[in-house]
Amino acid sequence: TMSDLQYLSGFGNYVSTEALPGALPKTNNPQKCPMGLYAEQLSGTAFTAPRHANKFSWLYRILPTAVQSKFTPYEHKTLKGSFEGMASPQQYRWQPIEIPSEPRDWLDGFITVAGAGDPSTKSGAAIHLYACNKDMGNKAFYNADGDFLIVPQQGSLAIKTEFGRMNVAPGEIAVIQRGMRFSVNLPDGSAKGYVCEVFTSHFKIPDLGPIGANGLANTRDFQVPVAWFEDLQDEFVVVSKFIGNLFQTTQKHSPFDVVAWHGNYSPYKYDLSKFVVINTVSIDHPDPSIFTVLTAPTNEAGTAAIDFVIFPPRWMVAENTFRPPYYHRNCMSEYMGLIKGSYDAKKGGKGGFVPGGSSLHSCMTPHGPDKTAFEGASNAELKPVKYSDGDLAFMFESSYLFKTTTAAVDGTIPMDQDYSTCWQSLQRHFDASA
Repeated sequence: TMSDLQYLSGFGNYVSTEALPGALPKTNNPQKCPMGLYAEQLSGTAFTAPRHANKFSWLYRILPTAVQSKFTPYEHKTLKGSFEGMASPQQYRWQPIEIPSEPRDWLDGFITVAGAGDPSTKSGAAIHLYACNKDMGNKAFYNADGDFLIVPQQGSLAIKTEFGRMNVAPGEIAVIQRGMRFSVNLPDGSAKGYVCEVFTSHFKIPDLGPIGANGLANTRDFQVPVAWFEDLQDEFVVVSKFIGNLFQTTQKHSPFDVVAWHGNYSPYKYDLSKFVVINTVSIDHPDPSIFTVLTAPTNEAGTAAIDFVIFPPRWMVAENTFRPPYYHRNCMSEYMGLIKGSYDAKKGGKGGFVPGGSSLHSCMTPHGPDKTAFEGASNAELKPVKYSDGDLAFMFESSYLFKTTTAAVDGTIPMDQDYSTCWQSLQRHFDASA
């Protein structure tokens, strides 16, 4: 069953795995592969990329992926790949989208929120939501435009890939890298969540600098699927995302027929509860970069196409310090989501920041705690406080300036029209004689 799946551990490791003993050949591309398999290489970087950054895997499969029909367009009304939409510095907050009333699978349940750049030049990123209530079944998908970072918020995802199977529950994440074929089924019957798509580069775990060798997301806690295959001869549809558009092809065999593989280019998952939180034990509020799980770098040192940042359960002990996030204008764009519980800088409940909701604070747009959070934290007794195990928020932070899609502003994604008023009630406390 999906709950009993086995994984290999480590981030970016070169691994070998076979579903049947003897399926892995002794060389990459022998004249004849064991068991009558075909050898196929999947390259995630250029052949000539430096060795430490070179990403590829060899797959040994029943039939090569080239055995398929011609591509034809695949219609999708809310998944967008070009970003000529609304550009505004306005602060945005959205309420959760609903599970659809008609059957809709994971791919068809996508709604693009915002994006920047151009996948044809491999530069940029996009943010999507999904809400679905139907298994993908004999439909598979791959993204030629970039990597998907999937953040479930409600309902587990049973993800079947060429490399093996993964079960990903709320509180975990999965990364499906460029070109990897996969399909999503729904063990709980329905699911909702967030997806970050990056065109620029692959995700990596951040450098730790003076933190040392250990901390944040430890390498050992990432999980890679072991080889698994199905030998099915049936009608399958494979959907491709290519330069922002969707295309489909058909084939009469399962896309998931890889009996063995070896390499360092694979999908992976991570349990966010294993994140090793770094925080101040004296004064001041550290920058949120200390909560970075994964980063997709640009060519500018220290500047990310996407940083995936979480705000997990943790102890707050700073003395003489305003503990929630400070008021801020940022050269980066900040998209926030809430997996469960609440977030310390915004009130929860009706009309607030709730699980499944989200917000976007664009480049240089001011943001920070609302009045309730400010007044509460400014007057709180500064004793050690444990932020609840029931709270988990995250942020996609990007150096790109995002344009919102039509769906983000026309009510398809329910918008909090009064969001900007949460700061209007902040009062003057200035007293020159104090």
